[in-house]
Amino acid sequence: MEQLLAFAADHYLMSILWVVLLIAIIVSYLSAATSKVKALTAQEATLLVNRNDGVFVDIRSVDEFRKGHIHGAIHLPAERIRKNDTAALDKYKSVPIVVVCATGMTAKAAAQQLTKAGYENVALLQGGISAWQGASFPLVKK
Repeated sequence: MEQLLAFAADHYLMSILWVVLLIAIIVSYLSAATSKVKALTAQEATLLVNRNDGVFVDIRSVDEFRKGHIHGAIHLPAERIRKNDTAALDKYKSVPIVVVCATGMTAKAAAQQLTKAGYENVALLQGGISAWQGASFPLVKK
């Protein structure tokens, strides 16, 4: 224990950085564990939507959506969700909604916004369309 304290005293910047990183990891873990929005793999998302008559909501741009999207996905750009323009999803308030973006980075904010708007069962596709393609699942191209 004395060596640990001596190390921390000699390398205080490194010790502070380590403590900050540890706190960040704990906060990140706790926020993910307590969030109403869950991240699903492509397989889990498919099972959830198919078994519970859910829907995929694609928040990518129109061009990206046309290049390839999940069959039956509703296209609702992220900007419309930010503006609470979610009338296209009103009939899906109580069924599972899986939010899809390109890589899984922007879907969380949109999913949280939908949860705040009163949608009961919102999740996101972890890894986005990239993970969907990585799992060798098909895309519809228009």
